[in-house]
Amino acid sequence: MAPADGRFLRACRRQTVDKTPVWFMRQAGRYMKEYRELRRRHSILKLAKTPKLACEVTLQPARAMPVDAAIIFADILLPVEPMGVRLAFKPGPRLSPAVRSAADVERLRDFDPASALGFVPEAIRLCVERLGPTPLIGFAGAPFTLASYLIEGQPSAHFIRTKTFMQAQPKAWDKLMRKIRRITADYLCAQVAAGASAVQLFDSWIGALSPEQYRGFVRPHSAYVIEEVRRRTAAPVIHFGTGTSGFLEDFAQAGGEVIGVDWRIDLGRAFRRLGPSRAVQGNLDPVMLLGPKAALRSEVFRLLEQAKNRRGFIFNLGHGILPETPFENVAAVVDWVHRGLD
Repeated sequence: MAPADGRFLRACRRQTVDKTPVWFMRQAGRYMKEYRELRRRHSILKLAKTPKLACEVTLQPARAMPVDAAIIFADILLPVEPMGVRLAFKPGPRLSPAVRSAADVERLRDFDPASALGFVPEAIRLCVERLGPTPLIGFAGAPFTLASYLIEGQPSAHFIRTKTFMQAQPKAWDKLMRKIRRITADYLCAQVAAGASAVQLFDSWIGALSPEQYRGFVRPHSAYVIEEVRRRTAAPVIHFGTGTSGFLEDFAQAGGEVIGVDWRIDLGRAFRRLGPSRAVQGNLDPVMLLGPKAALRSEVFRLLEQAKNRRGFIFNLGHGILPETPFENVAAVVDWVHRGLD
């Protein structure tokens, strides 16, 4: 079976499937023993920038359990280095110099992702050769999330500098977002050209915004990225953000064949608000994977019940797998989802 005929891509297109497809954000990562062994010898950036190592990490969960898609191992911050920003993990990401002014925006370099980030397409090519019928998902950080990291210089709880920059320097903000969106669109298209069957645009920090801020300062730029990928490739786009329940319809208007939702919204309500024209991905709370197995199983079947008889549903978490997660719980969820409600 070719990847295009598999249940994951059929669900992206809202076609009938034999079983509910399932994959997990951060399914290649620290909860797996095989990954931890590699990580003891190599930094995150070494793993991401070495195609053979990135391919190995990507394949680990696909070998260990029958997930319906693999996702390339990379980091959403890889584009900042070719822009002229230093990136280090101590242990979380630290970026310097931070972007704080219009002059800082001007200094950010434009670049060709297919060349400057060529190790990612190369890892994708290696993975596609080895995955057989399992489709591979490429990904990138969305413009707002990448801009937030550039401005804050590190993860943030309240995004004070980002939201202040947005309001106080709207012209510089617009220029920054336009730079990022072009790079992001080119980056995703390069991943599809290398063999990715679908791509996901991650807006991990978008829930920090009000609906009005999202509509005015962010949505046009996310929409540009998604439209460019749709115009230049045939790959479906999964548009995922956390904390979007307050402006889910606005978020969906930016585009994407599939809208990813987190656990802060009832799945059935998300279906109703998004309507039948979009596939939906989600939305198990990642913490449930650390709890009692009986409670986890009950929650999985509750979500499956809400998705019953709906075309275009992909089972996933509401965000990434947590490092403390027992592997056996992840594998159990795959089995339960494939067994379904019968």
